[in-house]
Amino acid sequence: MLDVFSVTCPFFALVLTGFLATSKKMLPLEAIPGLNIFVLYFALPCMLFRFGNHAQLDQLFNPSVFLTYLIGACLMVCVAILVALHVGLGWNNASFGALVAAFPNTGFMGVPLLLALFGLSASGTAIVTIIIDMVFTTSLCIALSRLEGAGAHGIGQALQRALKGILMNPMPWAIGTGVVFCSSNLTLFAPLDKTVQLLGDAASPTALFTVGAVLARSWMSSQPSKSLYMGKNTSSNNSYRELRSMHLVSRDYWSISILKLIVHPALIYTLGRIAVELNFGMDSGSLKIMVLIAALPSASNVVMLSQRYGADNERIAKIILITTTISFLTFSALVSIYK
Repeated sequence: MLDVFSVTCPFFALVLTGFLATSKKMLPLEAIPGLNIFVLYFALPCMLFRFGNHAQLDQLFNPSVFLTYLIGACLMVCVAILVALHVGLGWNNASFGALVAAFPNTGFMGVPLLLALFGLSASGTAIVTIIIDMVFTTSLCIALSRLEGAGAHGIGQALQRALKGILMNPMPWAIGTGVVFCSSNLTLFAPLDKTVQLLGDAASPTALFTVGAVLARSWMSSQPSKSLYMGKNTSSNNSYRELRSMHLVSRDYWSISILKLIVHPALIYTLGRIAVELNFGMDSGSLKIMVLIAALPSASNVVMLSQRYGADNERIAKIILITTTISFLTFSALVSIYK
């Protein structure tokens, strides 16, 4: 277990560093969008291009991996929505709660961690899961979020916005370009290749630091809202309703966090074992990577999506913060089982 902690601890320490630097106001909040731009449009695409360029093509086009992870994501969305609707949340908040339960932080955290733990052999399976989460899981949850007070026109607009967001995201294009280079045996011009390598090497530390900064910004922005639940200058009925709502949402934080960190990897493992028993082309290495990806904390970019579509982004931020904190132990424990 100690050897696993020696690998995972530095990654979570970088997240904590970004959180502390921001919460202690050493890093200005105005700098966070710049960090996001650098990671999303420069460093991370270069790293993913290199992964795609060195990926094993049989892993990328394995239907068993694709279907297992896709079915697991859809089931997770259904379960999380049922949990949220049960505590009285509407479709909009329920759908983004489902997205944060089913969408692991593979790009910013998972890829660097898996690379350190298993090397480039993990890249093919990781790429498949990233594509599924960005294209299918995100689009499904955004479409479901429009069921609340919106007709087919609202759902259509939401899907159009989701598709536009996918097309504007550089990560799928970087992966696709890398796969094309791999399958065609193409190589970059040497100075350009070195530039891509340098940017790719900067992706892991900067992305992890940025995750911490984003979590700190969300946590700081939520602090003033606590005064709403002090019961001052409100009637007893309003105070009761606010406290009850706070209690229900608090339960929801932990319910969704448990779904993400415990139920999601267990579900992927179960589906993968079924695929193995049915001789559907699932290998133990790919299943291991998929289970570990499912055990990652929730993706930090769901906060921005929930804000864009008018959902409770404070709730999403708290779920991400909880899963990121606890996953240091749960993810490390799962890695120690597989190592």
